[in-house]
Amino acid sequence: MAFLLGEKKKRKLIFRILQERVHAAPVWRRMLEQQPPDNRKNLVATHFLISTTALVVLIVTYTGLTVSSVAHAQSEQQPLAAAENSSNPGPAPHRDLSGIWTPVGGTRVGIQAGGVQAMPNDGKQEHALPYTPYGREVYESHRALEGVDAVLPAEHNDPRNKCEPLGFPRINHYNVRMTQIFQNPYKIAVLYQYGNRWRNIWIDGRELPELVDGGVIAGGTYKASKWYGYSVGEWTDDYTLVVRTVGMMSEDRVWLDSTGRPISDAATIEEVFHRLDSEHMEWTETIDDPKLYTEPWVSMRILFESADPRTDIIEMYCSPVEMEYYYESFGNAASGVENEGD
Repeated sequence: MAFLLGEKKKRKLIFRILQERVHAAPVWRRMLEQQPPDNRKNLVATHFLISTTALVVLIVTYTGLTVSSVAHAQSEQQPLAAAENSSNPGPAPHRDLSGIWTPVGGTRVGIQAGGVQAMPNDGKQEHALPYTPYGREVYESHRALEGVDAVLPAEHNDPRNKCEPLGFPRINHYNVRMTQIFQNPYKIAVLYQYGNRWRNIWIDGRELPELVDGGVIAGGTYKASKWYGYSVGEWTDDYTLVVRTVGMMSEDRVWLDSTGRPISDAATIEEVFHRLDSEHMEWTETIDDPKLYTEPWVSMRILFESADPRTDIIEMYCSPVEMEYYYESFGNAASGVENEGD
């Protein structure tokens, strides 16, 4: 298997590996702080070599990935095929989404580094989005680390890397790993692994708030836009919940995905949660954003399987302190752009 990367991709790979390790390894940071500046770059290079080798071994060992399979990791049919080969699950419970859910096919399905799962930003014509002129303008103003128009790490402007909240629906498209759902007769709470963020979906019969400039009108009262919007769900049958969400943050605050696709405060997001049986749930998302796109389009269709309810979900946080240190010490070096004063 040929594993050939261009210089730009190598630098991006360095950036991503070191970024994850800085989040998870404060001991490494403290060790570097004790080194003179000239030694830090050598340590970074050595650390990268070890990290990269370990990462490749882990990926191949635990997921069986090849370079070609990574490019096709977003396939919609792959999760469905996995469900057919599962053990014999029982019938789905009526009007119940509760449990711990993980993507069928592993975490690589939910990470979505190359763009939203159903429409990756890979340059293929069938994945081209129906931008309005303004939508295209906003997309071109975003300098992302992923996708066909990716830039070097020192040049990006992704708000996530300042530890800004991902917002909705980007929370559905960034490191969707284990997701826990709680519910009572009035609302459903979706708890995401990344950032321990949650959102509420009301199922008590209330109307979806009306979109207005800068927010919504709910129950006759104006409410400002929120990072995760206002979500209302309705059971269309005993196994299918349709959720609509409005009132998210504006396009100058949030992105749709890690490749810089935009989303605006004029969007209505429709999600369909469909229980297939006792162990599987399909989660579909459709984006309707007339400010940025000329027509609605499906952005996600992922099959989830239930996990052991005793599972202790691992924390994943963006630490501003660690992120600031990373950019001071590694960000520019990893991109090939020297810090001022070096």
